[in-house]
Amino acid sequence: MAGKTVAARVHDLNEALTGAGRRVARGLLSNYPLLGLAPVAEFAAGSGVSAATVVRFVAQLGFKSYPDFQRALREELEERSRSPLQRPALPTEPPGEQSFLGSYLDQSAQRLRDTVELIPAWEFDAVCQRMSEGKGSCYLAGGRFTDFLAGYLEAHLRLVRPGVRRLDGRPATRADQLIDVKAGDLAILFDVRRYDASLLETATALAQRRAHIVLVTDEWVSPIARHARHVLPCRTETGRTWDANGALLALSEALVARVTELAWPSASRRIGAVERKPDPGT
Repeated sequence: MAGKTVAARVHDLNEALTGAGRRVARGLLSNYPLLGLAPVAEFAAGSGVSAATVVRFVAQLGFKSYPDFQRALREELEERSRSPLQRPALPTEPPGEQSFLGSYLDQSAQRLRDTVELIPAWEFDAVCQRMSEGKGSCYLAGGRFTDFLAGYLEAHLRLVRPGVRRLDGRPATRADQLIDVKAGDLAILFDVRRYDASLLETATALAQRRAHIVLVTDEWVSPIARHARHVLPCRTETGRTWDANGALLALSEALVARVTELAWPSASRRIGAVERKPDPGT
């Protein structure tokens, strides 16, 4: 679990938690990270469990003590809120003989490898299985720097399964679209630091309508995680002014590839129908 946020560790433990442990996890994620920064007794009361259960939960997350757990949360808060101006414009390591492009792309490859370590295989598989079923509608949306990823995934999924819908970027129009969301519908949301407040409102509304939310986010994990059934964190840190979304794009392509395989009997018919469509210019 080294290098993961507390929220990511909680999602990793999901299948191993007892009933009491799940109550602690739900309590923490529903008021993340503020509840975890409170005294143990307050954390326990907010989750409806005993203080001893909270201490055991913290140990399951891999922390030696409750103060260590809280220290990690405070460090997360600091990282999550850093603006581009608070990040170095120049690399922290001394320049080597490699060109800027070569060095940057090497780092990009490392971020992809790190992302594999951040996402449990079972969670990725569960998301792909749910996407491939084709039941109900599948809604997609992103924030300021990630909405293009929602559009990219939408363009591919439309060919693979029915009911794919893009949520409009304008809050008022998005609110109108949410009227049609039904319990069990799938919603895939992209959100990276600094997190989009309007997208969190959308996630809250989706959760109230009992949608099955999948969050694609960065290593610090968007507040939307409190509503998500599945969280897929990607490595975005570059050590420079701007974070990188390359790992999120690669993950999107991996989702498309796996979902296409799982849904191939129906996906092949849909793709074939598009291929046979006559060219309107002829």
